[in-house]
Amino acid sequence: MYGPADNARVNPTPSESEAAEPYRTPWRRDYARLLHSAAFRRLQGKTQLYPNQESDFFRNRLTHSLEVAQIAKSIAIQINNTHTYFKKKENNIDTDLVETAALAHDLGHPPFGHNGEEALNDCMCRAGGFEGNAQTLRILSKLEKRDTIQVREKDVYDSVLDGIDNRAGLNLTYRTLAAVLKYDNLIPHHTQASGDAHATITKGYYFTEAPLIAKIKQSLGISPEQKLRTIECSIMDIADDIAYSTYDLEDSFKAGFLTPMIMWSADEAVIGKVAAKVKERLERFYPNAPESQKRFTDVEVYKSLHAVFSEVFSTDAEELELLFESEDPTWPAAVIADRITRASEKIKAVGYYRTKFTSEIVGEMVRGVTVKLSDIPFLSQVQLDIELFKKMEVLKNFSFEALIMSPRMKVTEHRGKDIVKQIFRALSSEYGHHLMPEDFQYTHQQLLDPELKQRVICDFIAGMTDRYAVNFYGRLFGTNPESFYTPL
Repeated sequence: MYGPADNARVNPTPSESEAAEPYRTPWRRDYARLLHSAAFRRLQGKTQLYPNQESDFFRNRLTHSLEVAQIAKSIAIQINNTHTYFKKKENNIDTDLVETAALAHDLGHPPFGHNGEEALNDCMCRAGGFEGNAQTLRILSKLEKRDTIQVREKDVYDSVLDGIDNRAGLNLTYRTLAAVLKYDNLIPHHTQASGDAHATITKGYYFTEAPLIAKIKQSLGISPEQKLRTIECSIMDIADDIAYSTYDLEDSFKAGFLTPMIMWSADEAVIGKVAAKVKERLERFYPNAPESQKRFTDVEVYKSLHAVFSEVFSTDAEELELLFESEDPTWPAAVIADRITRASEKIKAVGYYRTKFTSEIVGEMVRGVTVKLSDIPFLSQVQLDIELFKKMEVLKNFSFEALIMSPRMKVTEHRGKDIVKQIFRALSSEYGHHLMPEDFQYTHQQLLDPELKQRVICDFIAGMTDRYAVNFYGRLFGTNPESFYTPL
């Protein structure tokens, strides 16, 4: 599963601590470097589903990443203990590597989540685009201020020298960087966008990281044409889906946006959209499954909701017998509706019920992860049992359609996009780079390519927390600017 080449780094110079601490594996070091990074800390100020200023109870990107890491590690442990190939000690999946990939998976998200992502992609449509996963790789391999490639003895920490970018980010191992690469796809250098039309977001990596991807593949011993997606990355990705589909829903229950009964009685248009999205995902991820298993209509959405909330919709059999003895034909239906509504409200209002609900679903899904073993074992992929996948996708897409597409969320979304775009325009003006912190100014001035200068501006904005972006916008355009002494 792992060889010496997996431990190689862009800047191979070993530190004194590495020689003094042979008991720490290279991946344990990568884990520590990530955990202590500024980009990881900033996740606490980035929105997961509900804006941070709404409440300090709801999950943010940092707490979400911690939950994804725990789920991913549990999946790896489950596979190591149940799968014939991975049971062998020499074939065990490294849990530190899986956990590091999971903790890192959201680093590249800009302020205001996917809305900020769309805004930055529009701004960068002529200079390589913007995409959260591509930005994650860039943060780890270039933007974090830990290492630079040694180009000459006197200037070890010259991040840019003679117009050449020498930043090495956290200088992680190639195998860790591979575990973070969700989409082995070069993002087009230029994308078409005109007027109010949005540039299409392409998932992948930027042209600036293309040489790094080539080095990673060479180090891992696969051809340039081979698509790279390691088993650690696959575990991280499915753990993210599990966390997103359950814990975001738990927050929605707490916020009062949703209850099982609200979901059950949702508008037919919402149910139809969920059904269509789940069907498309089934076709994509289970192409060889029987057609009967991939069939997914509105009825299947209701079946999935009923299976997920079975305890809510269950009624005591003896009680039902008594109810139907009533002379009034409407009485049983009214009483059953009352019982179900009360049970539905409990999940929303009582923390014990919410925790039990999410814990049981997450546990079921972790146990339901299987492996499709590849001829190249480290490129094996994991997947959920198809029935569990349907449950997960219904919950995930329901949250999206009912919440993210709701008018209240759309108002916040519009504001976030406008803030990001106006900051970008200000920094891209003739002397706008002087508005950035000194280290970003230095990099901007030293890089010669105009598109790389644009990328520096994009990097600065993408690294902002939601609150920092709002405050920075206020300092640039607000009627009540912050103090002159507030640091950038």
